[in-house]
Amino acid sequence: MEKTPIVLVPGFWLGAWAWDEVKPLLESAGHEVTAVTLPGLESAAADRSTVTFDDHVTAIREAIESAGEPVVLVVHSGAGAPGYAVTDLVPHLVDAVVYVDTGPANGALDPEFEGDEWPLPEWEDLDENIDGISDEQLATWRERAAPEPAGAIRGSAVLSNDERLRIPSTVVCTSFTSDQYKEAIVAGYSFVGGLAELHDVTYLDMPGSHWPMWSAPRELTEVIVDVAS
Repeated sequence: MEKTPIVLVPGFWLGAWAWDEVKPLLESAGHEVTAVTLPGLESAAADRSTVTFDDHVTAIREAIESAGEPVVLVVHSGAGAPGYAVTDLVPHLVDAVVYVDTGPANGALDPEFEGDEWPLPEWEDLDENIDGISDEQLATWRERAAPEPAGAIRGSAVLSNDERLRIPSTVVCTSFTSDQYKEAIVAGYSFVGGLAELHDVTYLDMPGSHWPMWSAPRELTEVIVDVAS
């Protein structure tokens, strides 16, 4: 079985620790895995005041370049935006992308976001599905969560390299169905805007929470392994 380096990038409020259940499963399948903590998300005490969208792009790019060969890039939720921006910069270093309940955003996630950061909301205020996440996992998340830097929410990249369009991409649809993703593309939502541009997109429905690295780690691992192999 061919082995490909894998880079895991979590979404809002999360660090590399979010992949603690998936990473060893991927490594046991023989893959070299790097989990990324984006700038400003190291801890609740981290300085986020000057963190920008470009800082997140740079962190992902550096993780990819450090792998030494083309990688499978796995991006979750809010990381879909900087992840797609990286494929525009170094498409030759990305063999495939797995978008975990997210898409290749071609615009800012919230250009009019107000404030300096966005703390993790109370559970009842989360828009996304948390079904299947245990109380213990929720407690760990609450304890380790860091507010999302405002600069990362408001920022975006200018995409100009058509080579990114040839990268095979898989969308793992959990809290939204593949049909809902396709409807969002037609409606013109920028958080999935790149899906209208990419040449090779596969949709996989995996009903469940928006955080399948906790609610369905083995199922998500199987998808990533299939793409990496």
